[in-house]
Amino acid sequence: MVSRHAVACGHLLVVVPQEELRKSLAERLSAAGYAVTAVATGAEAMARIAAGHVDLIVVDIDIPDLYDLAGRRPVLTDRPPIICMTTCEALGTLLPEVGTEIEDYVTKPCRIPELLARVEVQLRQPVLRHGDLLLDEVTCQVWRGDRPVEVTAAEYRLLRHLLVHAGQVLSKEQLAQRVWGESRDVNTIERLVSRLRQKVDEAGPPLIHTKRGFGYRLG
Repeated sequence: MVSRHAVACGHLLVVVPQEELRKSLAERLSAAGYAVTAVATGAEAMARIAAGHVDLIVVDIDIPDLYDLAGRRPVLTDRPPIICMTTCEALGTLLPEVGTEIEDYVTKPCRIPELLARVEVQLRQPVLRHGDLLLDEVTCQVWRGDRPVEVTAAEYRLLRHLLVHAGQVLSKEQLAQRVWGESRDVNTIERLVSRLRQKVDEAGPPLIHTKRGFGYRLG
């Protein structure tokens, strides 16, 4: 399990059209120590962002006016990170209409513990850990126990995504989108995973595993 060391805080903007889910998410996130504003549409979300500081946005890709936002979105000099709630089928088109990159996502139906973990990754101390594997997002350094692991920029992005989603099987297509922001030949991902595995699992029990026909998992 990825661990972080900090106290929950921050103002979250939850943008979910379905009322029952919106209220449930607001209640659970509030109980975790966050200040929460919950709205149903993109227009309401943009108005709230313009009105004051927001630390993180959680947005359902099914908001009714998603596609309308492209023509009237504000220019944000300090855009908060975004976590998108989406179906697996929509992973390749995460919010291009709002003209920004998505920091993370959870698949629907949304599991509250998973969403809380994603929120913590974005708002808390930027150190990801799984067992004796540690990734520092400030210095972009990686350690396995006391041993520093030298990684390339692509290997770093891949490892970070595996750490954030520790325990989950991620397809090669998903990993390519996260590492390069576009589709790549599966052989490219296989070679990248192989190089990263050699470095991370050089000493100690293996952490990066292959599930044949499905993808890769860290944990």
